Amino acid sequence: MLSMLLVVVLAASCTRVEAPGTSGRHSWTHAGYLRIGSTDEPDNLNPLFAHTDATDSIDALIFAPLFRYGPTGDFVPELATEVPTYENGGISKDSKTILLHLRRGVVWSDGVPLTAKDLRFTWRAVLNPRNNTKLTSGWDDIAAMDLPDDYTAVLHLKQANADVLGSFGGGGGSAYPPLPEHLLGSLPSLNSAAFNARPISSGPWLLQAWNHGSSLEFAPNPRYWRGPPKLHALSWRIVPNPDTLVAELATHEVDVDPSVGEQQLYRLASIAGIRIDKRLSASWRRLAIDCARPDLRDVRLRRAIAEAIDWDRINATVYHGYNVRAHSDIPPDSWAAPKVPLYPYDPAEAARLARAVLGSRRVTLTISSTTKPGNEQAELQMLAALRPLGIDLTIKNYPASVLFAQDGPLYKGDYDLEWSIDTNGPDPDNQGVWSGDFVPPKGANTSFLRDPVLTQTSEAAIRTFDRAKRTALYQIEETRIHALTPVVFLYWQTRVAAYNDDLHGYRQAEYITDNWNSWEWSI
Repeated sequence: MLSMLLVVVLAASCTRVEAPGTSGRHSWTHAGYLRIGSTDEPDNLNPLFAHTDATDSIDALIFAPLFRYGPTGDFVPELATEVPTYENGGISKDSKTILLHLRRGVVWSDGVPLTAKDLRFTWRAVLNPRNNTKLTSGWDDIAAMDLPDDYTAVLHLKQANADVLGSFGGGGGSAYPPLPEHLLGSLPSLNSAAFNARPISSGPWLLQAWNHGSSLEFAPNPRYWRGPPKLHALSWRIVPNPDTLVAELATHEVDVDPSVGEQQLYRLASIAGIRIDKRLSASWRRLAIDCARPDLRDVRLRRAIAEAIDWDRINATVYHGYNVRAHSDIPPDSWAAPKVPLYPYDPAEAARLARAVLGSRRVTLTISSTTKPGNEQAELQMLAALRPLGIDLTIKNYPASVLFAQDGPLYKGDYDLEWSIDTNGPDPDNQGVWSGDFVPPKGANTSFLRDPVLTQTSEAAIRTFDRAKRTALYQIEETRIHALTPVVFLYWQTRVAAYNDDLHGYRQAEYITDNWNSWEWSI
């Protein structure tokens, strides 16, 4: 079967990419050929095993989920013909039965029909203990999946789950698109499947080549159910240094920088022929703490770290005060946004707390982030602030594809402090991040905090569709997170996209990825 898989994948990738021609208002515009720059590279192209924002963006090109997220986080039906509700009969009155209608006529890029059998196979693959699935929440609430026909799935839930539809959404967390049973169904596990690096497509684009460290090249999928994209070719350029990426935008070697770093914003005004879009995104920067590490098990030392660092100064000097200070991991424009105070900047109290734990001894902790210049500037400020407390920091940064990998330092618990950006889906459900039931390898609780209040509250919050009850529960949960200090939230990112103004149809999204409507782009 594996040899068959390789043959089918290679056959599916033989579509030719048209040579670009020069057109548009600018001499540097290549008609029908779009070049997107990214500082990060995917760690895996199988959504079950991928942990990076880059993978979410790439998978949005390759795969068709049941629902995509539009610019404001609303579901956009893709493989599903409608979003289930109480009103249309898609959700039962007891909230435990979900009816999904799949679109007819959809095929994989190798011509095989995509049906409800692929959805059922994906559910089984997510829960297969042989697979190193990054997160199973939502999927593990499905007790059974009946298929009355090839285009209808009836989900029977063990108990109500307010975020179960998010499991079928367009990226992030435990949201996975249907995977091809005809290629993967006979494999005992998917961990090492060739598909993970060269998947066939159900979405608008075919992966032509993954040039590791350099680019991913795409051709239109002629079998995409909406019809092939308007573009003739798409190149995802990997440019790890954000300064270099903005320089390539200035010299028109790339057409799009989807997330200009705060340190590069001042350069945009000098670049001719680009459009600048800004919007609040559901991405939050935080300092995460591994609560299972010996020196960090005591909440007093974690609180000392939170109060010793001038977070406003870091936000203003390193990140130019451009973003919105964060009080929690629920977006400030969410219906469930809680009211939680910021940690005070109080070096004297921080020193008192640290002495109560450490006495006269000193400890050395590691701090890890992605290899971007601004991150190290922030880490150096933290290093200087913590040294008077008897805490020495060793900076140990990684490429994003390594830091967030399933076998990387975060999921293995091989870190002390971690400085990075996380991303939310539209629903406030964060059980997979804070529940003690989702500590790796069972989930994404990489703070390794096992607190019964957080476990119980995050569970209760997804067992009702009543928003008033859920809002009250998230207030309790976020207040508890603040008290236990497994994390310090810094800001919600105001994301800036800069792109060739010959590009049309490109629309930033608050959640997950701007690649949600790539079939509409033209240049």
